[in-house]
Amino acid sequence: MMKIEVTDTPSESELAAISAGLTAFNTEDVGPSGRQSLAVLIRDDAGKTIGGISGYTAWGWLFTQWLFVPETLRGQGMAGKLLDAAETEASTRGCFGAWIDTFNPQALKAYQRQGYVVFGELPDFPVGRSRFFLQKKLSPR
Repeated sequence: MMKIEVTDTPSESELAAISAGLTAFNTEDVGPSGRQSLAVLIRDDAGKTIGGISGYTAWGWLFTQWLFVPETLRGQGMAGKLLDAAETEASTRGCFGAWIDTFNPQALKAYQRQGYVVFGELPDFPVGRSRFFLQKKLSPR
């Protein structure tokens, strides 16, 4: 008999079962994703990572999951430099598009300056703000 359980503490093996099942389904449905991690790191003089991008490429798209610029480096075009580096690598990997989301108004402007265009909006996420989803065309190399 099947049972549905809600938890806020899933184990690694439980999450792995969900991931493996979905990956197998998607691979059969649309083909392998070719998912590959991609990070662009900002390091301080001591070599410590203090910011950057974390994301991945899959099915010809770059997804920037996290982008963080330390306070001391903001307003200097650092987000654009990070995105340039990630987009260049994604293009090298054969990607034809990139996407990112944010609910921060300053980040939204930075991404739009980088050539990203809004394709969706989720109002009140979080309450009082909108989460914007943006995309950009890339040229595969």
